[in-house]
Amino acid sequence: MDGIALALLAHRAGALCEEMGVVLRRTALSPNIKDRLDYSCALFDAEGALFAQAAHIPVHLGSMAYALRDVVRQFPWAPGDAVVFNDPFLGGTHLPDVTVVVPAFLAGTLLGFAVTRAHHAHIGAAVPGSMPLSQRLEEEGLCLAPTYLLRGGVMPEATFAALASLLRGPRPSREAWRTAPGLEDFAAQLASAQAGATALAALAEKEGGAEALAAGVLALHDYGERLARQALAALPEGRFEAEDALDSDGFSSEPIPLRVAITLEGGQATVDFTGSAPMVAGNLNCPAAVTAAGVFYAFRCLMPPQTPASAGAFRPIELVLPRPSLLAAEAPAAVAAGNVETSMRVVDVVLRALAQALPTRMPAASQGTMNNLALGATGDNPWDYYETLAGGHGASARGPGASAQHSHMTNTLNTPIESVELHYPLRVLAYGLRRGSGGAGCHAGGEGVLRRYAFLAPATLTLLTERRSLAPWGLAGGEAGQPGRNVLNGVALPGKVSCEVAPGDVLTIETPGGGGYGERAPERRP
Repeated sequence: MDGIALALLAHRAGALCEEMGVVLRRTALSPNIKDRLDYSCALFDAEGALFAQAAHIPVHLGSMAYALRDVVRQFPWAPGDAVVFNDPFLGGTHLPDVTVVVPAFLAGTLLGFAVTRAHHAHIGAAVPGSMPLSQRLEEEGLCLAPTYLLRGGVMPEATFAALASLLRGPRPSREAWRTAPGLEDFAAQLASAQAGATALAALAEKEGGAEALAAGVLALHDYGERLARQALAALPEGRFEAEDALDSDGFSSEPIPLRVAITLEGGQATVDFTGSAPMVAGNLNCPAAVTAAGVFYAFRCLMPPQTPASAGAFRPIELVLPRPSLLAAEAPAAVAAGNVETSMRVVDVVLRALAQALPTRMPAASQGTMNNLALGATGDNPWDYYETLAGGHGASARGPGASAQHSHMTNTLNTPIESVELHYPLRVLAYGLRRGSGGAGCHAGGEGVLRRYAFLAPATLTLLTERRSLAPWGLAGGEAGQPGRNVLNGVALPGKVSCEVAPGDVLTIETPGGGGYGERAPERRP
């Protein structure tokens, strides 16, 4: 294909993914999806290789790019089919992230797949919010291996029984599942993926048919690979090593080390995590697909902006993962926080290694956590609330870090105060910048966030947070950002904790600031 046709195909496919996201946001009912935007949409070719995505959540998209090929090979696809799964060891990330896959056909030919992934605040875990302080996968909720959500347009009885187990109210008929309270977000994901599949078929027709689209997608993969290899070839060659650590897994106070050695040579990168921690008792264990997502994200930031969002761009990147380990966990390990916290540390350690090769292009550490907050209650008035909170970005040679923004592997919003107070028995008493939390330097790190909640009803509180003891590091002489703090009624809480709270209790979360860059100039005396 000529360059103009290739660019048009890439942008049209990307626009379809954005449209899928609009459909999902407008049809979902949970604040987690419609307000916080914890979802991602992408298109895959007939072999299960990523070729387009929206600008959604890196940990969702990178993990799907790594693992979906194995999922789609399991099924004899036909019109009217849809597949659902959340098994972290069979293509998922953690159990709250549910993936729906719908095939696209044109004149009986399989074109590819439209895929949505979204976070469900209630997936049947042992505690409300479905982000428990867990030690085994079974404690984290309903685990769905890849299975038909629809077969020929009809939901199989076994799938209905599994999803109905999540319902807290009356069980509907199988035919009315889309409107059952508690399953609406599954229906929204299905609608979004079906809309994407329909649009992909229309795009194929516009491109000249199934064969023309397939040829264009192959060209996109090859183009992405060429740009990736050119970007990697422009980097200094050598072996670059770095270490970082997670605070603890919630069951031990010991830091959990991550080590990486990156070899850059001949337009290729080998990323070797040998020496990183084995699997841990808590839920910081990370499926290999999530680790891959963190690595892909870091290297994608080094590629030209016009690099297509295709699997071809990741061909020159090889991962070496000790198995089993913290970064390539195996069942039945708990993984709820591996997706959200360990993925952030994977980015930190990879960027720290790359900073040795590119000291003026790499930033200092950003907040390095998603500050996971899960709340809720069971009984007569059940509710589930889940949120991740923004923090400070690391500064760089180009300037100071951004303040109060989500960073790296997350690309969500903080839940608006109006939505929190409308849907849940909570009041937000304070919300603003955490002044002075960014690391000092020639360029200062970004500021974290202060958010304070008052409870209006009894609830279970779970926190899965990082960078509470090990601060986000600075670069080139810049100072570290301030670690985060969790406080309940004036008493400091650990970074990972689950407890009961009563009406009138007040929770304060102060998120970490970003690291500073460069030495601060000495103050001038008058």
